[in-house]
Amino acid sequence: MTTFVLIHGAGDVGWYWHLVEAELRARGHETVAPDLPCDDDSADLNDYADTVVRAVGDRQDLVVVGHSFGGFTAPLVADRLPVGVLVLVAGMIPSPGESPADWWTNTGYGEAVRKQAELDGGRTGNADPFVSYYNGVPRALAEEASSKERGDSSTAYGSPWPLNKWPEVPTKFLLCKNDQFFPADFFRRLVPERLGIVPDEIPGGHCVALSHPHELTASRRTPPSTD
Repeated sequence: MTTFVLIHGAGDVGWYWHLVEAELRARGHETVAPDLPCDDDSADLNDYADTVVRAVGDRQDLVVVGHSFGGFTAPLVADRLPVGVLVLVAGMIPSPGESPADWWTNTGYGEAVRKQAELDGGRTGNADPFVSYYNGVPRALAEEASSKERGDSSTAYGSPWPLNKWPEVPTKFLLCKNDQFFPADFFRRLVPERLGIVPDEIPGGHCVALSHPHELTASRRTPPSTD
């Protein structure tokens, strides 16, 4: 039985994954979706990873999944546990020593958003989170998700990513084609640059676990060996 270790994004909670968890459990899998210590301003990225590792315990046959800012935590977990596959879902891809605060400028995120916003009438990067962040999520569900938002640790946000290289774990990236927070073309460029792989593309906006949980769950495939 595979255990899916589901890591939420910035200022979020494990509840974000509840629809995906239901899909996975219906298929006979186990899930772990802890709340990271986002609201502890002293917590750093290692503390985030420690929280996940404790929640996993002695479970085996692990698939680690990180959403958005969870991309900074998921590889730390994969470096510490016997993980079979690491999956980023619209995930931030860190470089060694790079802080989350610096990631936006280093990756050219702002210019990518500006270009896409010119094409879609300003939906990408829109100041209204129900347009840019929760697009495609039913309004009542988006409002419930918004009500659970927390702040994020400034320590974690400003601390350098502690690994000196990407963990030696098969990795795949799921790009959300209708993402109005991280534009699809942005990740079509960044994923090959930073991971050396081509992202898989699935329907849905940034919060795809809420808008398209079935499609997200069905997209799971073990990536080919890179040996």
